[in-house]
Formats: sequence, C-alpha cells, structure tokens
Amino acid sequence: MKFASFVDNSGKTSWGVLGDSQKILDLSAKWPSLLAFLESGQWENQLLEINSQLSRASIPVSSVKFLSPLPLPTQVRDGYAFRQHVEASRKNRGLPMIPEFEQFPVFYYGNRFSTYGEGDIPVREKAADRLDFELEVAIVIGKQGRNIKAKDADDYIFGYMIMNDWSARGWWSEEFKMSMGPAKGKDFANSFGPYLVDRKSLSAFAKRDERGEKLNLKMKAFLNGKQISEGNVTDMYWSFAQIIERASYGVTLFPGEVIGSGTCGSGCFFETNGFEKEGRTWLQMGDTVVLEVDQLGRLENRVVPEKV
Repeated sequence: MKFASFVDNSGKTSWGVLGDSQKILDLSAKWPSLLAFLESGQWENQLLEINSQLSRASIPVSSVKFLSPLPLPTQVRDGYAFRQHVEASRKNRGLPMIPEFEQFPVFYYGNRFSTYGEGDIPVREKAADRLDFELEVAIVIGKQGRNIKAKDADDYIFGYMIMNDWSARGWWSEEFKMSMGPAKGKDFANSFGPYLVDRKSLSAFAKRDERGEKLNLKMKAFLNGKQISEGNVTDMYWSFAQIIERASYGVTLFPGEVIGSGTCGSGCFFETNGFEKEGRTWLQMGDTVVLEVDQLGRLENRVVPEKV
C-alpha cells in the first residue's frame, strides 16, 4: 500500500492510502497523522483492514499536493551504504578508499525540520553554491526497538520511500577541511515521497542473504527531463538491517524515524565534479530534479530562491 500525506484544494492537510483508482482513502478520522498511526502500535494488525476499504477512496490524486509522507519525522539519519559512491566521493577529495568502510556501516544525522515533499525547494544564496541532488531510498521505522540484531531488523521497517538528500557542496568544501560535516551542507532540505510503500507490499522484490533484505528496484534521476543517473537498491553494500543494528546499539529507535540509504553510485554531481566550482555541472535556480524508483514512484522538485 502507498501511504501519503497531502494538502487538498481547500488547504487542509491530511493523510491516507492511494487506491488503484488514483484516489486516496482519507484515514485522518481515525488517526490524525501517519506518525500517529505508527505510534499507535496497531499498524501490523490494521493493514489488511485498510486494504479492504480502498474501494471507498474518494479524493482524486490530481486534486492534492503530496507532502513528505512524514512531514515531521521523529528522527532523520542517512547512511553511506553504496560502495561506488563512497569510492568516487573520496577520490574527488584526493583520498583513497577507506578500509573501515567494510568493517561497519556509518550514518549522519539530518535536520528533521527541513523536510519537503514534492514541489519547490527554497534555497538561499550560500546553499546554492555548488548545489547537488542525491538519489537515495529511505526506510521508516515502524516500531520501537533497542539493541536490534541484523537478523531481526527488517521486521522493524514499516516501509520504503524515495529520498533526495540535497547537498550544498560549497559548504561541504569548507566543513570537510576541518574534519567536520556534513553540517550546514545538509541542513537546509531533504525531500521524501511522493508516498511511503509498506514493506509487505514490496516482498516480491526482496532478496535476502546474511546481510539482510535488499530490494531489487531500479533508481533513476533526471535533470530538466534528461536522465543523469541510474542505480539499483540491491547495489547497497550495507543492508538497512545492518544499519539498524548499528544505529540501535545502546540506543532506542522509535516509530517514525527515517534512515536513508546514502547515495547510489552515480547518484549525484559530486561524483563527477568533485568540489570544483568553475566549468562543472551544478544545479541552478529553476532546475527541476526528478527521482524515480521502481514501485516507489516519482519525486519531482524544483529549485527556487528562498524569499527573505
């Protein structure tokens, strides 16, 4: 099922599930938000009932604007799980591949308050310096857990969604000189959506091994209608299960936490540009970036100047 948060023509914010008829079943009468639904602890028992009610979906998709499925996530972490991206990123900083990459998964904390769905991404001048997209997928934690083992971790995933981890590489170039970051370079925007697909609905695309579950889903990025990137979720070196094990060690994870995969290979301009500013390709004001992932939909955003 496809869970979404949205704004309708009247300006009302709501959430629900998309039916096959391209209409949405509004679920806000029972739970005020998707986060409240997850926090209720009832979702595992409710999915079948919700699915049986989809014939009652009445809100046309064409009449709404999709927000992030979780407009205010409980927490945002982003991993570093694709080896090709790590190798290219380090090479562009004049660094060899780090052997520790194969020893444990890492992540950073994002800004859960800088969350967007489809539509405009407002960017100020300093953040626009060498502005970059990042093609990723993200999971949403569905239930509370602590010290979760990788063999059990997939059961804590409620679902998957597309993530664009916007990056200000100009700020990055300053922060990494001080062995800090990402900080301001990741502070201003993350976009998610257009909807969140529950894990059970994706079981036909899952491949499982000793590292945990990975989804065989193609990933693509487009700039102003031209394809610029392609990858697959199965290319992750570290699985989400392994990242959850690492993140939950001595720490409690809560429903509504978002964990990104990190950028897939070729999934950003930095892999070909490095930090260089002149004579390189970076995002410009007015550019439209579209991320597509099989089964997870199409996330379209346009870069616009922030009104100050």
